[in-house]
Amino acid sequence: MSPRAKAKEAAPKKPSTRKKKVKAEPGTVGLTADEVATGSPPGEVGKVRGGIEAAGGHVLAAYRDPFGGHWVVLAALPLDKVKPTPYQRELSKAHAERLASVIPKVGRFLDPVIAVPDGSGGYISPNGMHRLAALGQLGAKSVVALVMPEPEIAFRILALNTEKAHNLKDKALEVIRMARAIAAEDNRSEADVAFELEQPSFVTIGVCYEKNARFSGGAYNSVVSKCESFSTDPIKKSLALREAHADKLLALDEAVTAAVAKLKEAGFTSGYLKPIVVARVNPLRFIKPGSKDEKHDFDKTIDKMIDGAKKFDPSKVRAQDVAIAAAVGGGEEPN
Repeated sequence: MSPRAKAKEAAPKKPSTRKKKVKAEPGTVGLTADEVATGSPPGEVGKVRGGIEAAGGHVLAAYRDPFGGHWVVLAALPLDKVKPTPYQRELSKAHAERLASVIPKVGRFLDPVIAVPDGSGGYISPNGMHRLAALGQLGAKSVVALVMPEPEIAFRILALNTEKAHNLKDKALEVIRMARAIAAEDNRSEADVAFELEQPSFVTIGVCYEKNARFSGGAYNSVVSKCESFSTDPIKKSLALREAHADKLLALDEAVTAAVAKLKEAGFTSGYLKPIVVARVNPLRFIKPGSKDEKHDFDKTIDKMIDGAKKFDPSKVRAQDVAIAAAVGGGEEPN
């Protein structure tokens, strides 16, 4: 064994700072099967029942969810009374068409959507866009839904949406639309709805995608994540700051695109040229996640990056740098 290996083996091990997740004992959380099916529904459930019947629907059952004990109404609703929430991602026609082709083969619709009263006699679904579109294509008359009494669940349920995996663009657009919807309703802040928005960077990058659908959000998300934090101001006010940050981020993207053009002129032809430029001009690239100095001033950071991109020297990039970037990225060119 080499001296270095012996010294490493003899050195005292540092105690781990990672907190272990406490695993619940089996069968100790939530309700029993009997408890799910029993109990006296609160007045809100009665209101939901009345709304369903007024909309031409039919209540099939009412029960408490087995984890949190919240009341849920299982109902059949007229399909034309249920719409997707307006702040979801864009509809994937290909995904909806795949569902529309599979449902008839199975001969059954077995995946209820979640629905929340919209206040005008109809319902909005935060997780059923593609299923609703597929049923519409098939000419269905109704849809089975889990109707929630609490309107705010329409925002929270998006965090559990796994119907179609999000990419960064989908998630960022969903978050900025949600933020605008909340701003139109009340004076809550980003900090008040941090669970729903998930990451502060999504708000800023979402504005960028609104302004430029071809924006390369993935190239900048790590930088923005180290600079943004949830605001405690009402979202109506903080959106102005997000708009300003988005404009500066788009200006950076223009400068980076110009630097990429220089690399192409120098003979480089990889799809990873933009990430290479961003990495070279990123002053935060050596900041480790979890560092006490992790959050940095957005404007100062992006200004430095813009200046670096404008001064970018393609002669300092080697062919092996591009090859390494492609290998780290999995060998596939980024979108």
